[in-house]
Amino acid sequence: MREEDPDPGTALRADPPVPGASAAADPGTAPGPDPVPAPDSPPDPGLFGPDSVTWQLHGDPIMWVAGVRALYLQALHPRAVRGVAQNSDFRRDAWGRLLRTASFVGGITYGTTPAAEQAGARIRGIHRRLSAVDPGTGERYGVDDPDLLLWVHCAEIDSYLGVARRSGFPLTGAQADAYVDEQREAARLVGLDPATVPADTAQLARYFISVRPELAATPEAFDVVRFLKAPPVPALLLPARLALWRIVATTAFAALPPYAHALYGRTAPSPAAADRRLRAVGRVLRAIPATVRWQLPPGHILKAVARLGPGTRPSVRRLPPYEPEVP
Repeated sequence: MREEDPDPGTALRADPPVPGASAAADPGTAPGPDPVPAPDSPPDPGLFGPDSVTWQLHGDPIMWVAGVRALYLQALHPRAVRGVAQNSDFRRDAWGRLLRTASFVGGITYGTTPAAEQAGARIRGIHRRLSAVDPGTGERYGVDDPDLLLWVHCAEIDSYLGVARRSGFPLTGAQADAYVDEQREAARLVGLDPATVPADTAQLARYFISVRPELAATPEAFDVVRFLKAPPVPALLLPARLALWRIVATTAFAALPPYAHALYGRTAPSPAAADRRLRAVGRVLRAIPATVRWQLPPGHILKAVARLGPGTRPSVRRLPPYEPEVP
């Protein structure tokens, strides 16, 4: 990463892949090469490990739609999106940044513990050096403000979990709660105190109720929407963008909560219509052979399976069992 072009990590954290979200980790931010283990040491399962909900969920291809939904949602926090707009030119290398964002999430999910910790330390260091100015008050604030980091984290987790479940990924309430709890480790990596981060879906829902008065669709937020719906691509890739990206971008926008549609001045689709669309897109993406889609981001899942064994391949059939919910 070049110091003059910070590109910190995931989401609207300081300089996302696009103006808003699960941000693009630069090669200097993404987890580095896994260290060579001692000869007889057991393989490192990483921060989450193959027995976690995170391991299974993040291997599902609907995460690409969920990540874009997170970008749309994160952009609705004026202070967060302003931090992005004032610290980067997100239009440069748009696709590279999107891929680096996915690589960061894949790396901390499937990489070794030292690699994930290294990536987190890199992000925290970048955030400490970046700030933004409120044009209305002249206040300067750091992009590592815990309130902003918490918003970015919760918008990501809500998007990953909500899009997956609505698209047909089968999670019980207990498994969904476990996922939210597991992701407090990801929050720790970017500098949050896990004790301040929602630990289950009920706490996550209460957080969104509490933060809603702070949200607004600023000009920077509309820049995010325009950018995501038609990001610049090389001429040779234009047909692919029209055929594939438009589906991802419009499906992700449709999956936003009703209050987000209202802030953007749009009429929200019915939940049933949005769910049908998510299920249809999910079926198409899941029909792509896993060995093909796991090549991106750069082979994190394939490397993890090689490290830990074929029984660790992400799959809904390997979701960890939890006690059945009490009616």
